[in-house]
Amino acid sequence: MNNLPTFLPAFFIAIVVATWIMLYQATRAPKFMWFLALVWMPVQIALSAKGFYLDTTSLPPHFALAIIPPVLFILYLAVFQRRTLIENSSLKYLTLLHTVRIAVELALLFLFRMGEIPRLMTFEGSNPDILSGITAPLLWIGYRRGIIGHKGLLIWNAACLGLLLNIVVRAILSAPTPFQQFAFDQPNTGLLKAPFVLLPAFIVPAVLFSHVAAILKLAGSNVTSLRDSG
Repeated sequence: MNNLPTFLPAFFIAIVVATWIMLYQATRAPKFMWFLALVWMPVQIALSAKGFYLDTTSLPPHFALAIIPPVLFILYLAVFQRRTLIENSSLKYLTLLHTVRIAVELALLFLFRMGEIPRLMTFEGSNPDILSGITAPLLWIGYRRGIIGHKGLLIWNAACLGLLLNIVVRAILSAPTPFQQFAFDQPNTGLLKAPFVLLPAFIVPAVLFSHVAAILKLAGSNVTSLRDSG
């Protein structure tokens, strides 16, 4: 990535840090879980820096190592730690965390213009995910003031989860693996490199976790107490 402006990796790392802070505020997880996350991210950067994820011919693709473990961990929490997840999370920060998606989309736009990802992964193409970030603070203000109800916030989370899945599928099918379906002229190679591998390895799982936790919390708790406690 020698052709990238020096500010872009720094900007992206700032997004990672912001996501980490918001996630920390969103859930009172045991300390060992935060330790695992702090180990996980340097490992992913080290692997990507050595070109591990650029080997796109193997089956299963190496890229799966960055995606599958966090998703399995979120499923474990949702299924086996559901009550703890509901009781020890902040709906306010689970919602406001999605504002980082605005900065993520700006980073993706720069990566596209540098030839590292396809246009369809940006808001200029087929990725309207930036709307999730723009609407997140507005939805929370409306919810706290009673303008938007319990069901409205639940629908918003479901809709934004759909937007997240849209870009994840497009990113996977645009990567130069045996499963590639899109963007053969300019494939998704940027997210296979450091530090941008932390988008699929950390930021996307954090966003997914926030939606899952919020949906479970909204579906399993009293709406008035949620609005009062944040």
